[in-house]
Amino acid sequence: MKNILGKKIGMTQIFLEDGAVVPVTVIEAGPVKVIQKKTVDKEGYNAVQVGFEDAKENRVNKPLKGHFDKAEVEYKKHIKEFIVDNPDEFEVGQEIKVDVFEQGDKVDVIGISKGKGTQGPIKRHNYSRGPESHGSKYHRAGGARAAAADPGRVFKGTKGMGRMGNERVTVQNLEIVRVDVDRNLLLIKGAVPGPKGGLLFIKETVKNK
Repeated sequence: MKNILGKKIGMTQIFLEDGAVVPVTVIEAGPVKVIQKKTVDKEGYNAVQVGFEDAKENRVNKPLKGHFDKAEVEYKKHIKEFIVDNPDEFEVGQEIKVDVFEQGDKVDVIGISKGKGTQGPIKRHNYSRGPESHGSKYHRAGGARAAAADPGRVFKGTKGMGRMGNERVTVQNLEIVRVDVDRNLLLIKGAVPGPKGGLLFIKETVKNK
């Protein structure tokens, strides 16, 4: 299964050969380095652990330093495990680059969405607002939370105000429009979660249409 870590650069648009304009997200994908191999016999599952983006030595704690030094790999900011069928296909210290993907591949992109702080139910859950006429005194309120007598409490999971965004989001079945191997760039059709500079996990889609 194809996997890689990347960093969101931003959005732009490109022209296809037939003249169509396609909005794309530009992602700096990899290279990532294999730090550790995990097997069914030892850890109970098959996976490879990889690191992305070089980190300064003073930004890495002692346990991680020992982990990187054992693998003889440069210190990395981000560590992620990729589930694989056969870890023996990889070697510790090996680089995984953007060329594992090809134009036309369908991928799932996972990231942390933009945090919007505490928001009311209208913005957070798309509630309808009240009338805006003078004197109504009910404009952007959340409405009744529960009846006074029965049940006399607010059920768990009731939609109301609260923190919006800053959560793990997966966008499925996005198409890779272009792969720039020289600059380690993926151009993916459509939008992906997170702000510019946000960490992304790109993997081969699990629900290919």
